[in-house]
Amino acid sequence: MDIRSGQELNWENKVAKGVNTTNIPLEFCLLTKEVAEAFDAWRKGRANLGEELAAAAICLLGLAEMTGFDLQAEVEGKLARNARSEEHTSELQSLRHL
Repeated sequence: MDIRSGQELNWENKVAKGVNTTNIPLEFCLLTKEVAEAFDAWRKGRANLGEELAAAAICLLGLAEMTGFDLQAEVEGKLARNARSEEHTSELQSLRHL
């Protein structure tokens, strides 16, 4: 599945289940919660880390749809810019010390 298909499928699921499709601040809070749960799973060495990462990705797909962005196009563009950017390389190198 590509990102665009995932974004569309997730949106259809949200609409069908009647869950949040309009409250953007709430969706950011839910995304933060899912990322925190993924971090906690990683920190504690739990086997459900992949599931928690997937939950965060799904939440991000919904947020992209709510705000009118094609997340696949945005990711492709960002990856291309990162590949050309010396600033991105030095940021990544500085994070290695964490």
